[in-house]
Amino acid sequence: MQQPLLGQTPSRGESTPAGPNVGGIAQRIASAISMGMLSVGERLPPEAELASQFGIAVATLRKALATLRAQGVVETRRGRNGGTFVVQAPFPSSEALQASLHATSLVALRDFFDEHAAVSGMAARLAAERTEPGRRTRLAEFAFQAREARNARERSMADSRFHFEVAVLSHSQRLLAAEQRLQSELSPFLWCEGVCHASAQLAFTEHLAITTAIEQQRAEEAQQLAVDHVRGNMRLIIDGKIALGRVRGTTRPAGALEGFR
Repeated sequence: MQQPLLGQTPSRGESTPAGPNVGGIAQRIASAISMGMLSVGERLPPEAELASQFGIAVATLRKALATLRAQGVVETRRGRNGGTFVVQAPFPSSEALQASLHATSLVALRDFFDEHAAVSGMAARLAAERTEPGRRTRLAEFAFQAREARNARERSMADSRFHFEVAVLSHSQRLLAAEQRLQSELSPFLWCEGVCHASAQLAFTEHLAITTAIEQQRAEEAQQLAVDHVRGNMRLIIDGKIALGRVRGTTRPAGALEGFR
């Protein structure tokens, strides 16, 4: 939990955990569980398949799973019906998120949000182009659920579901997989009050605007709204990083932030 989550690239001079991406892979699996992408009681895919999805060696994946077993998130069962199963849905603490954001460089943040804007923007555009005329989607339903969520974890899950549904409507498996990965990294930070001050009402308004553009097949507008939404999230996260830097006495000079906001 203590290493960078958004982009996985430490700032210069920061230490890197032992082992290639072990902590990052463990965190991404844990985030997928916390987002509801993997449910308690569900069996993880076979190790070879899961390692291929992350682009890592099976040995590295096994180290990540060992980390999750030590945290009580998963357990491995032997036998014909064995495998690695989810036994607990984790959600990172405010302290862990703050430490992770503090350790993530501004360059890594910008790289993350560049990718997110490209993925979310194209997903919204394709959703608008490929949604049948007059069809009512579930996007407004998910937008309302995110606004009415009672705590950070519920809002994080509901917010992610909205963006997953946009990607589903794009009919692109690659965009859906990318959106799931990006949301699992971003959403806990966005809705943690100790990290940034996201507005549920503003997010709701922006979600409804994206919904309307998609359902009315205004593809270019849907893409731009989605990109603007991501950029707004970027400003919130960077503001949170700057605030953490002030508290910890590591704020960068103002000129060093040019081009990042």
